[in-house]
Amino acid sequence: MTAIDDVLLERLRTGDDSALGPIFACQRDKLLRMVQFRLDPRLVGRIDAEDVLQEAYVDAQKRLSAWRADPRPFHVWLRLVTQQTMVDIHRRHLGAKMRDAGRDRMAPQSQSLSGFLVGTMTSPSQAAMREELKVQLEQALQSMEEIDREVLVLRHFEELSNKEVAELLGIGENAASNRYVRALGRLKGLLSRLQEP
Repeated sequence: MTAIDDVLLERLRTGDDSALGPIFACQRDKLLRMVQFRLDPRLVGRIDAEDVLQEAYVDAQKRLSAWRADPRPFHVWLRLVTQQTMVDIHRRHLGAKMRDAGRDRMAPQSQSLSGFLVGTMTSPSQAAMREELKVQLEQALQSMEEIDREVLVLRHFEELSNKEVAELLGIGENAASNRYVRALGRLKGLLSRLQEP
């Protein structure tokens, strides 16, 4: 993952729209992970994460003038555009009722998280254990508050820095760090209770 080049960012801010392509490419892996963890399972087979990124790129191109007036860092703004693109795709494909787009969020899917967590268990002897653990993880994740799942996804799975999480959630860096540690502790506690006989 490459950091956004400051020269490219300045070119984009001062009106050079052609700088969006290389900047988007720098953020692509992070955006792809975000989409993969948040895409509604009912959309599998209809659309994939790459399709979402293509639409998000087009949406970002259309909204560049809005970004130039936005005080948020570009990576935060781009992530919000991508998330709004996902909301629009969800509405289009699943016929969701229209609401205030600013209130819609694509929450992390517990099925995606649990699948990722147990995905490294590959031996044949672990197949049954993997499925059982996946179900337990899904139950544990579903019982957590949405903000806890969000922090876990942002930090652990999307690999965002603590500063980036704080910017996205609109909280201080210490608060973001504390939430992450607490969310990990809660998940560990829930899993240990699930495994008790």
